[in-house]
Amino acid sequence: MGLFTKKNIASSSGGDSYLEISMTKDGSEYTFLLEGRLDTITSPDLESRINEVIGDATKLTLDFAKLEYISSAGLRVLLGALQDMEDKGEMAICNLTRPVHDVFELTGFSRLFNIE
Repeated sequence: MGLFTKKNIASSSGGDSYLEISMTKDGSEYTFLLEGRLDTITSPDLESRINEVIGDATKLTLDFAKLEYISSAGLRVLLGALQDMEDKGEMAICNLTRPVHDVFELTGFSRLFNIE
């Protein structure tokens, strides 16, 4: 089963803030592929999508192969999901792009998450 969401919003800085979220499900294992920017404008979409499945999930994987940028708002969503998954199963993040990897290193999030 695959689901797809796309949100394009012009930001106040003149650029576009967008996030495409694709989800696949295999039993109780969910994988989200993110493309674009996970920021203040788009992070509520990811949070909502994760909250829809978190009750059923035993594994949650976030694939960042096409994620260009992550802000503190995006990090907050990830931290909330990690806390929700603590007693339920496993959460992993894979395919970090260089800019996102750098943010994870600078913030210490690389030590909090299972990065594949």
